[in-house]
Amino acid sequence: MDITIRPIETAEHTILADITAEAYLGDGLLEFGDGDPYLTQLRDVPRRAAEAEVLVAADAQGRVLGGVTYAPPGNPWADIAAADEAEFRTLAVSREARGAGAGEALVRACVDRARATAGVSGIVLSTQPAMHGAHRIYRRLGFHRTPDRDWSPVADLTLLTFRLELRPSV
Repeated sequence: MDITIRPIETAEHTILADITAEAYLGDGLLEFGDGDPYLTQLRDVPRRAAEAEVLVAADAQGRVLGGVTYAPPGNPWADIAAADEAEFRTLAVSREARGAGAGEALVRACVDRARATAGVSGIVLSTQPAMHGAHRIYRRLGFHRTPDRDWSPVADLTLLTFRLELRPSV
């Protein structure tokens, strides 16, 4: 599949909100289902796009397949990043596009942005234990688990963390 990664357009906010909500709800990742308070944040693409960089994966016809929020160092959307780290979150791909490379392309775009930023030593992320497909992407791209950074944003949910060490280009 021919996939393009680019910044989200305003007209696509609702599309990505729906894809993200469906990914989390459809995979059973929200403890309270439609009533989960995190769903409001997942659907608030306009806020994410105003405060961080939201990227989308689009097919050859321009159809949005998924998206991710990239937070450079110091960005308010970073949950666990140190001052010299970038972070990404809310990675989601539509059910129809899963397995076609959109998720990996979005992660690679975040890594490329982090590499292009002076002084960034790594890129980090938090993920739910059940997100096995995403974990495979992270490991394939060289991310390593950082269990000492695992954390719980709410009771009864421990998020796993991963980090990719960024080496300077030679």
